[in-house]
Amino acid sequence: MGTLIPLVVLVIVFLLIAVREVGNVDFRIWQVVLLGAVAVLVTGSIAPLDALASINLDVMLFILMASVWQSGLFQPLIEGSLLDLGAVPVIVATGVVVSQFISNVPFVALFLPAISRLGTSTVGLMALAAGSTIAGNMLILGAASNVIVIQGAEKEGETLTFAEFARVGIPLTLAQAVVYILWLSLIPA
Repeated sequence: MGTLIPLVVLVIVFLLIAVREVGNVDFRIWQVVLLGAVAVLVTGSIAPLDALASINLDVMLFILMASVWQSGLFQPLIEGSLLDLGAVPVIVATGVVVSQFISNVPFVALFLPAISRLGTSTVGLMALAAGSTIAGNMLILGAASNVIVIQGAEKEGETLTFAEFARVGIPLTLAQAVVYILWLSLIPA
């Protein structure tokens, strides 16, 4: 019975979303999902702390980045920027630095609409891919995959400290950034 309630709630959530889309009914998807979450928690089929512990933080970062973009909070920073956000060095450097705080994939989810809005070229998009990719080489938090691998290693009794990772990662990433910037700057826009 413990797994039946969440399954029923999931089916109801999907049905309500389908009704919203097909039937053109006006309610927000977050309201349906919240209703489902409350139903599962109230019925006691999942303990609240277990539910919180099982939340995928990567997914939450995507939701947060989409919310930041949709809120309009980020757009004034772009429009008021003194930097040329379409320039290859700026895109690569921004990708490397900001990814250390929010991870590389959520950074792309936030920054891609920004540079697309500016009419960035294919070279600019390649710079975004390069900067966000090498960000994972700089510090552990630069890519969620680093955290996953290190957690797996720790379960096996191995450890890699932040300082050990940074000792190799920082010079490697700086060298990679220089190569990418020089290479991408040679490509006509």
